[in-house]
Amino acid sequence: MNSPMKRLALLSGLALALGATALYAVSSATVVAEEQEPTTKEAAQTERKVLYWYDPMSPQQKFDQPGKSPFMDMQLVPRYADEGGDSATVSIDASITQNLGMRLATVRRGALANSLEVVGNLTFNSRDIAVVQARTGGFVERVYARAAEDLLEAGAPLADLLVPAWVSAQEDYLALRDAGDPDLLAAARQRLRLAGMPPALIARFERSGQVQALWTVTSPIAGVLQELNVREGMTLATGQTLATVNGLRSVWLDVAVPEAEALGLHQGQLVEARLPAFPGEVLSGSIDAILPQANLDSRTLRVRVELANPDGRLRPGLTAQVRLARPAQDDALLVPSEAVIRSGRRALVMLAEGAGRYRPLEVRLGQETAGSTQILNGLQEGQQVVASGQFLLDSEASLRGILAQALASPDTQPTPALHAAQGKVVEIDDGSVILAHGPIKTLGMPSMTMSYPLADPALLDWITVGDQVQVSVRETDDGLQIERLDKLEAQP
Repeated sequence: MNSPMKRLALLSGLALALGATALYAVSSATVVAEEQEPTTKEAAQTERKVLYWYDPMSPQQKFDQPGKSPFMDMQLVPRYADEGGDSATVSIDASITQNLGMRLATVRRGALANSLEVVGNLTFNSRDIAVVQARTGGFVERVYARAAEDLLEAGAPLADLLVPAWVSAQEDYLALRDAGDPDLLAAARQRLRLAGMPPALIARFERSGQVQALWTVTSPIAGVLQELNVREGMTLATGQTLATVNGLRSVWLDVAVPEAEALGLHQGQLVEARLPAFPGEVLSGSIDAILPQANLDSRTLRVRVELANPDGRLRPGLTAQVRLARPAQDDALLVPSEAVIRSGRRALVMLAEGAGRYRPLEVRLGQETAGSTQILNGLQEGQQVVASGQFLLDSEASLRGILAQALASPDTQPTPALHAAQGKVVEIDDGSVILAHGPIKTLGMPSMTMSYPLADPALLDWITVGDQVQVSVRETDDGLQIERLDKLEAQP
């Protein structure tokens, strides 16, 4: 073999040797990778420590190993140590909370301001009303130029009336006066009074000795003419109402106080009022009455304050900013008002539990003032609540089916959380219902159809087979139990 051929053979052998070596190396790396992959997966799985496995349908039964549930045709669900044994919280990464601008506030004790700012409007004083009536039958001879809502002075004329019955009584009185019998004269004077003649008209008749055929009806008080029910030529009956006048010596300030802020109000309490019509002036008064019926639309109590009006410048219809003094509370449990989520039926806060976990919690509210709200039940001093961004957390909790923890008495154990899902009623049995429901995310349960016991048979009063429902279940020692069952509106 010549030299070129030898070199070619040597190069070919060397290439084959190198290729075999590379193939062996790749194969070895693959084997090593395959041997290491289960180890990596196992490490990833063991990053979160599992406390135990359980069946969501029988959470009281715990298992040491994963597998299929002996009760249901489903896999057991792990309970992790970092879940704190509680699935009723929302977990948010720390970086996300910074991006959302989430802000926490500490539940603290402090003093509540002892005043309440509300609004009100001036109304007529219904106790200061004068009603002018016909004392006896007669005729309207003249009506003065008056109309409803005119301002009247005391003694302002309203109408001239002709009363025939008074004419004959006056003539009899004059005849007896000439007779000189004091007893008969006294009886005649009494007859004039019983006929309805006003004392001032009787005195004028006695002084002049002339029969007074006309009676000029006047306003007995100064105020606003509310009604004038006479016209020229009318025939009047005894007791008929001629006019109604509402006085302005004092007015009522009708104040609307939110029912949640009415604690501590009482009759005689001092009130300050400021009217836009009189800038810079402060009017003082006192609570005359707390009316017994609340306004159903605005959920407010009506408080009546009486204000003196000696110069008559306070007119019904004017608005006022009112300050009501209330008993001070020096040791109230307070949170920022912005931290409270009001749903209409109840009030919630998002309780920060640390490590990015937040729990919706029901609270009972007290007074609210100066941006702070009193907490009567549900929180303790030193806890932290979300003051900014809580509505996003509440929405996330609703999407996950997490319901707020209900209030519990201090001497009782906390009630287990409710877990919500939507489903359809398949069958109704005595004390239970078969539901085809979607996943219950807070329990890790998939969609399924099964029977659930009812906490109260009355939950089915308005439910029939085929209804779409919102179901809320609670974990008990005997398994899941339906606590709420709300019918959903049919979609068009």
